[in-house]
Amino acid sequence: MPTTTLTRNELNRATLARQMLLSRDRATAVQGIERLVALQAQLARPPFIGLWSRLAGFRREELLQRVLRREVVRAPFLRGTLHLVSAKDYLALHPVIAPVLHAAARSILRARVDTLEVARLVAEARAYFDEEPRTMDELRDHLAALHPEGDVRAMALAVRMHLPVVQVPAETPWAYPGTADFAPAASWLGKPLCEDGGPRALVLRYLASFGPATATDVQTWSGLTGIKDVLGSLRERLCTFRDERGRELFDLPDAPRPPVDTAAPARFLPDYDNLLLAHDDRTRVIAGEHRARIVLSANLRILPTFLVDGFVAGTWGIERKKGLATLVIEPFEALSRAARGELAEEGEALLRFVEEDAGAFDVRFEKAGPAKTPAARAKGDGAAKTPAARAKGDGAANAPAARVKGGAKEQRRR
Repeated sequence: MPTTTLTRNELNRATLARQMLLSRDRATAVQGIERLVALQAQLARPPFIGLWSRLAGFRREELLQRVLRREVVRAPFLRGTLHLVSAKDYLALHPVIAPVLHAAARSILRARVDTLEVARLVAEARAYFDEEPRTMDELRDHLAALHPEGDVRAMALAVRMHLPVVQVPAETPWAYPGTADFAPAASWLGKPLCEDGGPRALVLRYLASFGPATATDVQTWSGLTGIKDVLGSLRERLCTFRDERGRELFDLPDAPRPPVDTAAPARFLPDYDNLLLAHDDRTRVIAGEHRARIVLSANLRILPTFLVDGFVAGTWGIERKKGLATLVIEPFEALSRAARGELAEEGEALLRFVEEDAGAFDVRFEKAGPAKTPAARAKGDGAAKTPAARAKGDGAANAPAARVKGGAKEQRRR
């Protein structure tokens, strides 16, 4: 029988259903994170917003307690990037992605890695972190003292990519301070990492969260190579489709694929949301002509975005002046009255979640128009770090500094 072709809109609704963005799911924070495999967490606050947009009745305190109880960890994970992941999944899946982290270290360090005794450095770092949690800066100083002639930054990067470590939380509003300490994962969780069971389970988890998808989509998200062979070995357990360009898509037979006319509510997504980074072809969630408008080229930061009818329709930020919190919405194109009303209602709820101590709340719409100069956007939130760098913490998101003044505005104060 001929293979079914899925349109872009059908892929959009299938992905949103699995991402819990068609309707909020009644799940715990840990269950929500596991449904998504992991949440990108280069900054401390975005995972909280990502869960708030997906889970019914989600409260910040729930995730804080899960983190403090070590049921959830923040650690270098997929592609060497900081993620929030359940402790169970970290122990099971880190061995699967470890080769990607090792390859990343070699790719970054090139010939410098050949001068390092990686096994020895990892043992020294594990012993140092086991004495007490410490920052990566402290580790560099320690390695410099042990190896005064060594390449300190190369040694520290090799350790970060070869020694499974997690960040140590604190009782701060978003669980992690600006400069977090690290601890060996096995010591912090009190359990050893699992044996590497191969990539099949991880690929199936990806399809459950982001499918239908091509082999290239899976590889982009995971960093793993040989994905075509893995999918080939799973073919009898999967169903296949084609997209409108004729590319083969793989999926789980019983995964949701809602009708294309399924309503998609307005939703606000945080910086680096998984929805925007989990596919090689992202046109299922954002038009190609808008993709550059959500990326800060200086540091590859992905800006906070909002969805209208399931697709990214603009960016947002929060301004705080004393007791007043204002959500500033910057659409790519003119919005309908219905969309503005839905965004205003959802946006005020977002403000009350993020800025819970504010006394008043506004939602302001900027005039749709050309992309703003991105250099000064979102000050105070920190920037995405390469795997070699320590991840910084998170402040309140700010509206773009280069916003056109005098644009059309709509305000709601409560």
